[in-house]
Amino acid sequence: MSKRNKSVAEEQVTSVLEAGGVPMYERPLTADEEVLAALGYKPEFKREFSLWTSFCVSFAVLGLLPSFASTLYYGMGYAGTPGMTWGWLIAMVFIQCVAMSMAELCSSMPTSGGLYYAAAVLAPPGWGPLAAWVTGWSNWLCQITAAPSVDYGMASMMLAAASIQNPTYVPQNYEVFLLTALIMVIQSCISSMPTKWIANFNSVGSTLNIIILVVVIIIIPAATNREDQGLPRFAPSSVVWGQFYAGTDYPNGLALLLTFVAVVWTMSGYDAPFHLSEECSNANIASPRAIVLTSGVGGVMGWFLQLVVAYTVVDIEAALDSELGQPYAAYLLQILPQNITLAILALTIVCAFSMGQGCMVAASRVTFAYSRDECFGPLSPITKRVNRHTRTPVNAVWFNTFIGILMTFLIFGGALAAGALFSIGALAGFVAFTIPIFIRVFFVGNRFRPGPWNLGRASIPIGTAACAFVILMVPILMLPSVTGSDLDAAGMNWTCLVYGGPMTFILIWWIVDARKWFKGPKVNIEHQMLGRPGNTLDGTPAVIDRSSTESSTSNKHGIDGQEGNKKM
Repeated sequence: MSKRNKSVAEEQVTSVLEAGGVPMYERPLTADEEVLAALGYKPEFKREFSLWTSFCVSFAVLGLLPSFASTLYYGMGYAGTPGMTWGWLIAMVFIQCVAMSMAELCSSMPTSGGLYYAAAVLAPPGWGPLAAWVTGWSNWLCQITAAPSVDYGMASMMLAAASIQNPTYVPQNYEVFLLTALIMVIQSCISSMPTKWIANFNSVGSTLNIIILVVVIIIIPAATNREDQGLPRFAPSSVVWGQFYAGTDYPNGLALLLTFVAVVWTMSGYDAPFHLSEECSNANIASPRAIVLTSGVGGVMGWFLQLVVAYTVVDIEAALDSELGQPYAAYLLQILPQNITLAILALTIVCAFSMGQGCMVAASRVTFAYSRDECFGPLSPITKRVNRHTRTPVNAVWFNTFIGILMTFLIFGGALAAGALFSIGALAGFVAFTIPIFIRVFFVGNRFRPGPWNLGRASIPIGTAACAFVILMVPILMLPSVTGSDLDAAGMNWTCLVYGGPMTFILIWWIVDARKWFKGPKVNIEHQMLGRPGNTLDGTPAVIDRSSTESSTSNKHGIDGQEGNKKM
């Protein structure tokens, strides 16, 4: 019999396990492992991430410079420079609310399943499995579109650089597709390495991201040649903050909200520490801190970048319609000599590679966590397998890569169709982020047990602001930029179809079949009930379903499947 560990009630967690349960393991557990065991999971990874390296992965996933380069079409194209200044500033206030509410959940439930686990545990009685099902699949859609969208933007920049050097060369869709697929394969190889190697790689990549971002923010205003074009060095503030560009058929206020897609997509990587929490030491403090640090630092530095570009851009329409096919590259050519433009593009490409690789790592951990709970049906035994040599979910990495390459076929549908990758990531991610926060704010009450990092009395107001923002943004992210007779297939916003289609299928799957066997997170560690030394639960059939019970915070059993109890 293994050494007695702390009971669930003794840990600062909100768990699927009963408060009186004591996780059992064949060896003494560390403090981090005891927290994970109290959540129902056995330790499977090496804890070689720290606050800094977790922040490095999430900041690499954030990838401010390549994210800005990839989404400039939306940030500047919908409302002009006011969308870049006011739009970023307003959106960041609410995005920070989402990040802080997520960090609070992470501290209480530091698992790779993250938001999916939180939705299952916090949902009202009987609704846990459905909440987990919708949250999990929406979050998975966000994760698997991240690397393809980043790498698509990276491939476009690389080919745009080639076009700058050879003006007769015009990039073709098949070239963008093949280059994107090659980049994804290379990143998958890196993501399949041991945890320590991945942590070190992302630490270097994130450091380069920060340094390069600062360098670019300094170089652009210092080297701009606007004055050689007979223009002032910087555009007047009245123009930057007040002169809207008519990039849509909507009023200025709604056009400003449409620019939020760029901010939302750029700032959607701060959840990475949540998914890496099973590989992080001191996870219930370090991981939430990394979430808030990523969102805060990213928000401030991103706004500085927006200001620099807004004050130096010469011709918005020319940048958007350039034959280069990359507004960021076209903008740089407007205000910088060609050699400096190519140098900045090269630095941005380096950042984009690090960002895409970080996205690949985070997505693989999500796929692993969901596979552990059999979400992928017959594929789950394969995708949940941890490689015995690297101690990382290698199968999950390559499964995501295969799906991601299939999704990049949207490139052949044109720029707007490919742009659906960005809108899907923004929409799917924020839906998944907000479901457990919404449940926490409006349904949980005192059933939530805060972890050591929490918002205290500010939790409900901040969570309410986060929910209101996302509820507003969901329909806006699906709006096309044109209306009426101008709207055709080429101008359609395909997010409603590309996101709504899979989610509709997932809900039908739930109604027809999945509700019969999917009950939420499955514990995979034995635990013994206090006061009943002979009674343990082997964890295999243990699943969340509180249709007739309360969560562990009310000292009642929070999982279904009592037939799994057996004498040892």
